Amino acid sequence: MNFFKTFKSDTWVKPYIKQYKGLLITALLLGLLTSFCAAALMFTSGYTIDKAATHPVNILLIYVPILLTRAFGIGRPVFKYIERLKSHNWVLRVTSDLRTRLYKTLESDASFFNEHHKTGDIMGLLSEDISHLQNLYLRTIFPTVISYLLTIIASIALGIFNPSFGFFVFLLLFIEVFIVPLISVTIESARRTYQKEVKSDLYVQLTDNILGVDDWVISGRKDDFKNLTSENIKNLDSSKNKSKAFRRNRDFGLQLIFAALVVCFLIFTNLTMTHNQEQANFVAAVVLAIFPLSDTIIPVSQGFEEWPLYKDSINRLNTIKPIKDNLPEQVDLKPDDFKTLTLNHVDFEYDTDSPVLIKNFSQTITKGEKLALLGPSGIGKTTILQLILGDLTPQNGHIKINDLDVAQIQKNREKIYSVLNQKPFLFNTTLLNNVRLGNENKTDSEVKKAIERVGLKDLIESLPNKYNTIVGENGSRFSGGEQERIALARILLQDAPIVLLDEPTVGLDPITENDLLETIFDVLKDKTIIWVTHHLQGVKHVDHIIFLNSEKIEMEGNPEELYNSNKHFKELYQMDQGL
Repeated sequence: MNFFKTFKSDTWVKPYIKQYKGLLITALLLGLLTSFCAAALMFTSGYTIDKAATHPVNILLIYVPILLTRAFGIGRPVFKYIERLKSHNWVLRVTSDLRTRLYKTLESDASFFNEHHKTGDIMGLLSEDISHLQNLYLRTIFPTVISYLLTIIASIALGIFNPSFGFFVFLLLFIEVFIVPLISVTIESARRTYQKEVKSDLYVQLTDNILGVDDWVISGRKDDFKNLTSENIKNLDSSKNKSKAFRRNRDFGLQLIFAALVVCFLIFTNLTMTHNQEQANFVAAVVLAIFPLSDTIIPVSQGFEEWPLYKDSINRLNTIKPIKDNLPEQVDLKPDDFKTLTLNHVDFEYDTDSPVLIKNFSQTITKGEKLALLGPSGIGKTTILQLILGDLTPQNGHIKINDLDVAQIQKNREKIYSVLNQKPFLFNTTLLNNVRLGNENKTDSEVKKAIERVGLKDLIESLPNKYNTIVGENGSRFSGGEQERIALARILLQDAPIVLLDEPTVGLDPITENDLLETIFDVLKDKTIIWVTHHLQGVKHVDHIIFLNSEKIEMEGNPEELYNSNKHFKELYQMDQGL
């Protein structure tokens, strides 16, 4: 009942069973043929040995069993190999579709990622839950279906020969493929659930701690860092050892039941197949044919035992829903057609319990204009950038590109916006590949030109592998300023008319910061720039400055004019410059 309840409203597993049903049926039939060939191989082998021991008058009397032995001997590995190919092909197709769907689902929620999901949870989804669904088919569904089919076929075949013995064998096999698996899943359910919870906690802890490892080292708490997950690992190992002990004992019990089945067949065949020599030749054949079936029947309990893991994975995946697309009809705005960006009386709050973050904010930014947003942390500067991008929707007011609402250009917004933030992500591939991310259609020479424009040509060409240098995980091969320049080269390739700068110089020393700002505003001189910054370094490059506080725009205007006419601005500028 629990099994059917889990799948009742499932949208992550059932659709793919129907989609690839032809391949699924083929894999199951091949699995059944593999078991049949294994049993038939032992049957014909036993018969051939018995028949040969009776000194046949003519060798031709055992020629057919010999050929069948060879045929089944070849058929067993061949069918097994093809069955593995087909079943894994089916599973890989399904898991590929599942991973693609998962990425698309998370992508649709990208702007709220940190609010809805922990990074460690997503790692768990990707590495655990999808793999669990893969194992659900390979280790539970396939073996279970095949073993049930064998149980039914064998019981019916014996029942035709002897109904009483057929029913008795069915009872023994029923214990093997149904009763013991149910006992296994009952006993191991809580333990497996506990193991999954501990693993999930470990993913979250490890992700969190590794991302913050520098702070642990700087604070001198290296030993504490090493011991953070030791308790969870110890508990997980202890639980796994208990599971292993239970599994050994259970498998030993299953082997004993199977041994009893073999003994029953020995007794039955000796009672019913020894009336004459011809019948006696089948005794060993029938008994030997039973042994290979243990390889199909016994693993069912292992598959059942892991069901709690699969159930949790299916339930967790089914809780992930893409945000409904309520976008209006989309317009493909050409970059060259951009003229103005207008924010008109915009209000925004994250939820009803939080204070209004943006209140009655209005601004018109024309093509080519450079605007700087300043203010204390938490005032909503980055939120304004997210509103401009369309990641967030204001409760009141409108944000428009020309006369189009930003919601109308979301499908192709990369043509209009580029973003350079505090920590651009660099992938562990070549420098060329990282920069080409801005526009995959650009040639190597165009990528190199962009790298030259951001001032990295001499550095890159001094490296042994030059433009094919691997940047390292998250750009570790390069300094913070160099990483920002690489990301800036991406923006040049993207060539969008509006560039959003979200404190790209945070953490850089003053000299590096100044050099980077000079480069940014030089190479983006023909672009519209909206720059969120926390101090006044480099404001000489912008046309307009806006100071935000918790209630309103405190001051705004051209930086040079503000310096000459606004005493407060002049004091802030001098303090920032150390004057």
